[in-house]
Amino acid sequence: MDWFAGLFKIHSDIESVVVISLIIAVGLALGQIKVKGISLGVAFVFFIGILAGHLGLSIDHKVLIYSETFGLALFVYCLGLHVGPNFFGSLRHEGMDLNLWSFAIILFGTVFAVCLIPITGVNLPDMVGLLCGATTNTPALGAATQAMSHLGLPSGSLALATAVTYPLGVLGVIIVMVLMRKVFVKPRDLQIKPLTDDDETYIAQFVVVNPALEGKTIADLTHMTHLKFIVSRLWRGSQVIIPETDTMLHVNDDVMAVTTKDDEESLSLLFGKLKKNWNEEKVNWNAIDTKIESRVLVVSRTDLNGKRLGQLHLRATYDVNVSRIIRGDVKLLATSDLRLQYGDRVTVVGTYDAIDNVEKFFGNSVKTLNEPNLGSIFIGLILGLALGTIPIHIPGMESPIRLGIAGGPIVMGIVVGALGPQLHFISYTTRSASLMLRKFGLSIYLACLGLDAGKDFFTTVMKPEGLVWVMIGFLITVIPCLVIGLIALKTKKYDFGTICGILCGSMANPMALGYANDTLDGDSSSVSYASVYPLGMFIRVIIAQVLIMFFV
Repeated sequence: MDWFAGLFKIHSDIESVVVISLIIAVGLALGQIKVKGISLGVAFVFFIGILAGHLGLSIDHKVLIYSETFGLALFVYCLGLHVGPNFFGSLRHEGMDLNLWSFAIILFGTVFAVCLIPITGVNLPDMVGLLCGATTNTPALGAATQAMSHLGLPSGSLALATAVTYPLGVLGVIIVMVLMRKVFVKPRDLQIKPLTDDDETYIAQFVVVNPALEGKTIADLTHMTHLKFIVSRLWRGSQVIIPETDTMLHVNDDVMAVTTKDDEESLSLLFGKLKKNWNEEKVNWNAIDTKIESRVLVVSRTDLNGKRLGQLHLRATYDVNVSRIIRGDVKLLATSDLRLQYGDRVTVVGTYDAIDNVEKFFGNSVKTLNEPNLGSIFIGLILGLALGTIPIHIPGMESPIRLGIAGGPIVMGIVVGALGPQLHFISYTTRSASLMLRKFGLSIYLACLGLDAGKDFFTTVMKPEGLVWVMIGFLITVIPCLVIGLIALKTKKYDFGTICGILCGSMANPMALGYANDTLDGDSSSVSYASVYPLGMFIRVIIAQVLIMFFV
């Protein structure tokens, strides 16, 4: 049986793969078990890793660091790539508010930690270490350690304080989310609320009653008003018309328009009468009339990636209208300045023959889209890790700060996902492949993180000083998240998923985000996490250095 023991006891390439795979397999299996409706999902991998480390399992340290780095970088880059296409739209509308909530958590936690110093007797450097561990922010620990070295002071206890509080720092955010959901969250809070109505289309049918529109063309309407809308169909008596920019409107025309929810009331005033709301039920668009078809086509031609819709002249060339574009789970209004992205689903309205012709133009090859574009992921990882190593000098601070292995890839993923099409860079990855890569990377990261923490965790915790540190760190994690999270929930502005993303992002906690994604519908937690994470991490790194350099 020596060969079997060698799979777990003798450091080798095979042993590393076996140990990490075992931790992930057991963790994911146990993570599916629900106790009173609660399961930890992928987060359980971390605790199985701690248990494995405590029981004596280990792998070569260099392999451990490599696997942990690769897993985290892969997870955050794919997360950025996933939320990137709609990131800047949400950032323009709600991004500042989201970051203000994140800053409130950071400020609350920092002030709370400083106030605990005279109460607990813990010195400032150790409290900074507890703060770094409680907020699971290793870049902040690195910044604080550099500041201690610059002052010529030892930093060993600072790192130990971080190591002791890190595991419960991870768990604390999950505890807050579970507690809020069980006690304070109502069913309506779980309904997904879009961060901006501009990213959700609204379809309505209007009757032209306004006499001022008699003889006006659709182009005239767009110049008369700031409203954004697309007229996809027009009925004049028994005649069905595919409208073009020079199509004239007459009183009593029936117009089907695609707009945003905010502009619906203004369009009613413009046309004169709202005849029907087409958003309240599932509609068979092809049953509305027999002469016009509505079909969803997939953009699978690479040369269309990054092209503006208005550049394609689809009305003049193919006699069709594009009413809206579905990108991921978001329905976008098909304005002329909207850039197409590889993998977009385009809703086209026209005659059967016209749509057959334009189908070839878009490609509409679902088979092509089923092949994930792995090349762009690894190129993005290289660029993201390179970005994370760039030193950023801030006036008044001796040591530069860096985005690191988590900050660099997530920022690069967002940039590639959002701006890649403008550079004709194919960043599309299938939804299933993106989900798998994110979970794969997060699982490897958590397994290695837990394995590394497990070997000394219980020994340190059982010391009297260790127990005090653990309790302080747990309070620093839980109290700011719970207080600010409840205040945000009471405003009724955000759904619970968005609030969870703010909590996870402000605490730099990808594992808690994995739990939120496993237990909540939609991507709102991922979007808000990506919105607040880069700035939140930046602020925490600066705070750690400021506390050491100015108050020690």
